[in-house]
Amino acid sequence: MIKTILFALSFLSMSFMQLQAQTRVIQASTDICIYGATSAGVMAAYTAKKQGKKVILIDPTQHTGGLSSGGLGYTDIGNKYAISGLALDFYRKLGRHYGKFEQWVFEPHVAENLFKQYLESAEIKPYYDYRLSDVEKKGNSISVITFSTPDGSLFRVMAKVFIDCTYEGDLMAKAGVSYTVGREDNQQYNETYNGVQLLDKHQFIDGVDPYVIKGDPKSGLLWGISAETPAPNGTGDKKVQAYNFRLCLTDSIENQVQITRPDNYDSTKYDLLLRVMEVEPDRPYDKIMNPNMMANRKTDINNNGPFSTDMIGMNYDFPEADYEKRAAIQKEHEDYIKGFLYFIGHDKRVPSHLQKEMLRWGYPKDEYINNNHWSPQMYVREARRMVGEYVMTQANCQGKVMVEDAIGMAAYTMDSHNCQRVVVEKNGMKMVKNEGDVQVGGFPPYPIAYRSLIPKKAECSNLIVPVCLSATHIAYGSIRMEPVFMVLAQSSANAAVIAINENKAVQDIDVKKIQQMNRSNPFADGSTPDILIDNENQSQVKVTGNWQLNKDSKNSYAVSSLITDASPQSTASVQFIPTIPANKKYKVYSYLPKNDKHSTTLNVDIFDGKTLHKSQSNLKDFKVEGQTSGEWLYIGDYTFTKGTNNYIRINAKGDGVIIADAVILVADRK
Repeated sequence: MIKTILFALSFLSMSFMQLQAQTRVIQASTDICIYGATSAGVMAAYTAKKQGKKVILIDPTQHTGGLSSGGLGYTDIGNKYAISGLALDFYRKLGRHYGKFEQWVFEPHVAENLFKQYLESAEIKPYYDYRLSDVEKKGNSISVITFSTPDGSLFRVMAKVFIDCTYEGDLMAKAGVSYTVGREDNQQYNETYNGVQLLDKHQFIDGVDPYVIKGDPKSGLLWGISAETPAPNGTGDKKVQAYNFRLCLTDSIENQVQITRPDNYDSTKYDLLLRVMEVEPDRPYDKIMNPNMMANRKTDINNNGPFSTDMIGMNYDFPEADYEKRAAIQKEHEDYIKGFLYFIGHDKRVPSHLQKEMLRWGYPKDEYINNNHWSPQMYVREARRMVGEYVMTQANCQGKVMVEDAIGMAAYTMDSHNCQRVVVEKNGMKMVKNEGDVQVGGFPPYPIAYRSLIPKKAECSNLIVPVCLSATHIAYGSIRMEPVFMVLAQSSANAAVIAINENKAVQDIDVKKIQQMNRSNPFADGSTPDILIDNENQSQVKVTGNWQLNKDSKNSYAVSSLITDASPQSTASVQFIPTIPANKKYKVYSYLPKNDKHSTTLNVDIFDGKTLHKSQSNLKDFKVEGQTSGEWLYIGDYTFTKGTNNYIRINAKGDGVIIADAVILVADRK
């Protein structure tokens, strides 16, 4: 009997070894390997290839563009001054699609097609559905990374520099780089908005009962409410801010797929919404979800209010889970949100005004065609965060600490969605509250350190991490915007190119060289850079007359703007004086921030070094679209003379207020 068992074990062992030997192994060698075909991954790959390097781009899914093509079409910007290089190029190319200079509000398929065009133009063919399985190192340097492929073979990639552009930081983690998950205690980095935060944003009003049977703790808690007692404000933990999907719906009957009952539907998951409606029976649809309209009658819907599309507290395992567990968590989120939409439209307990509005909407037939018209990209707001050479903190966001190795900027508020739903006691009454939502802004754009993109040298010398970068939870909440990820990815690719050319560790290169590459070749194609002059550039701005300095970075380009009352007789003006590198034709734009008292006209003088031109723009139909402080107004095309004997002068003639904020000269790139 024992011999039989030993023989069987021996046979099984041999079969396994034979099977292992039969596994096809594909080897590839390249200069730069990028993991993650997110918006950042595409821009990093494009940049590196345009710099003459061999590039391999790999993604564990079949999706290109991450969240930027996954439903987040109502772009979180903060301040356009922070967005540069290929990120800006991306939004301008979207603009051409929609007949504008720049477009920050767009349909998912338009964005995905554009990302694919970047890759095609650089002759990059991504490897899709390749899952990272192993990382080999020699000393502190990654030598080979191995992927499992859809056909069961192994794909081994050798590269000089690796860039992790995933939202989860899997390559970083397998490479043995230090990282964290969750929220730091406020005391760790001397912050005030990290850790537990029981605040008033997206919050239940007082009195919403948390129990299955009202007032009866023995009946148990309603679905989604934690029994854990919340720690004091500022306390660190491993909880992760909530995920959802950015929802692209349409009210176009011709382009609509009906919202139906999803898998695993359970109406009890939405009982808390009914409790909200009991105390707020007239709560409107747009206070339950946040529907932002996009082109062709489509939406980008985000979480809004105390109970919405965020699946609070159900993602804690996601950052460090394997692919199978993540797929299960993503399916739970998909079912929950589809169920939420179905519940609002079909459950008879929901107020009729909400049902009527919900039934107008459906999934667009022309979006996510290969995924049943549902985004394949869950909104992974935050997963792992590297602990690298430098940690960005609240002090960086608020301008109290300024780094000198800047390779990009951020400008969004310090933003976190809720992390848990708990029971609190107030005035002797038990009630439900959300915990973790923070929305603190009011600061101008600030620099992001190159050191926050690189691991400690002892841990890894040839890896750059522009997405799961080194930042505290609350600082990451400001940095983690798609345009910023693209900016940081371009800088990462330039850093990789320098490291390869100079045979140096990524920690040892001169950051000034990255900065110079970003300035001199912002679109990675050798084209002429823009010429930007902000009102803060005093050496290039001449002010005549009485103008007030408006230091409102939320409603200005960059830090401030100049504003004055207009009149037909006014002689006040602001003159922007560009330095023209060579005789060249430029398109001229003036930045107009939001202001309901704008003059109906804007009068501008343009001197091209030889001739004075006059331009008058009608502002009656001027409109700012999306989450931004303003729009660029086209002034005209002019051929300027090399040197500094040129200007664009904004005159204070008009019938309202005139704002002089910034001008930009854009060269033809054809």
